[in-house]
Amino acid sequence: MKKIDKNIVKEYAETIIIAILIALFIRTFLVQAFKIPSGSMKETLLIGDHILVNKFIYGIKIPFLRKTLVPISDPEQGDIVVFIYPIDRSKDFIKRVIAVAGDTIEIKDKKIFINGAYYNEGHGVYTDNLIFPRAIQPRDNFGPVTVPEGALFVMGGNRDQSLDSRFWGFVNLK
Repeated sequence: MKKIDKNIVKEYAETIIIAILIALFIRTFLVQAFKIPSGSMKETLLIGDHILVNKFIYGIKIPFLRKTLVPISDPEQGDIVVFIYPIDRSKDFIKRVIAVAGDTIEIKDKKIFINGAYYNEGHGVYTDNLIFPRAIQPRDNFGPVTVPEGALFVMGGNRDQSLDSRFWGFVNLK
């Protein structure tokens, strides 16, 4: 009877270890779950929403080193991306890509212009009628700036309540 008990324990242990390894592989290279913690992406994503992020779409990366082994594509204007917050690397942020490398972005009285053309993707929500001058803060009047190579300019959907590229700069593609 003791031999059977040892075999059962060994079998369960092997099954659990294999399941953990598969889950780690999937989370590292393919898909990761996130919960939306703030209202910066309202009305697209609401506080408490759960999302699955496709990690494979932009390439296969080495975990922790953030080095891309097999590039597949780069984020495009309009994509929603999850990235490490540049100011506090312990936090993940989720925002919409507004401009990519080479694009010039300018915001005038809450209107976005990309390469001189008015940009209205239909996802931005403004809840405050007050417009701040550039000298006070960059929320409503920003730029013009050109997005450097290897970077993105991102904004939250809730434009008046989003901490984004207007305040802390570009997101590095790495």
